[in-house]
Parts: sequence; C-alpha cells; structure tokens
Amino acid sequence: EVQLVESGGGLVQPGGSLRLSCAASGFIFRNYGMYWFRQAPGKGLEYVSSISSNGDRTYYAESLKGRFTISRDNAKNTLYLQMSSLKTEDTGVYYCATDARGSTKGQGTQVTVSS
Repeated sequence: EVQLVESGGGLVQPGGSLRLSCAASGFIFRNYGMYWFRQAPGKGLEYVSSISSNGDRTYYAESLKGRFTISRDNAKNTLYLQMSSLKTEDTGVYYCATDARGSTKGQGTQVTVSS
C-alpha cells in the first residue's frame, strides 16, 4: 500500500522559509517521478513542482520558479520542498503525490504565511 506522509508545515511570516518533507513507503520510490501540489482555502489542487526518479530533472510552476526547490533522497525514500521568500498567497495545504494529477497523495501539511 502506497503511503505518503508530509511534514514540516507551520506558521511563518512573509519572507520566511520552510522545508517540507514527504516520507514515502509501500512502493519503489526510486523508480517514480514525484510531485508537490498545494490547495489554498476554497480553491482547487494546484501543481507546484515535480522531480524525475533520479532527481536529475526538476520542474516548477512558472509563478514559483526561483523561490521553491524540489529535491529527493532515494536512500531515505524522502521527497523535499524547500520554500523561501514565502508570500501570503503561498498559504495552503501541501501534498506530495506519485502522479501528475495528484490522485495518489498524502494527507498534506498545512503552511500558513501570515504576519
């Protein structure tokens, strides 16, 4: 059974940073490209970033380039999202997922950017 457990969210001031983690189990992590999505209050699921199975290719939503960095550690079965220069509009629940539609994802971690 695929299990994805996100962590690292919290309350941060605008301009601050957070590092999210996603612990994966139940599948061969190193064989899968991985994704981050987010969902703002009252809005739909939004693509954030993705990374190839071995980590050599990364992709970002255009609006997030330069502020977010995706990475992975296949030895630890863990996906990361380093977020910096956070804005209030980055507030939402962040999910990691194994597919491009976000249909297989974890329970999410809340990120709140507020002063």
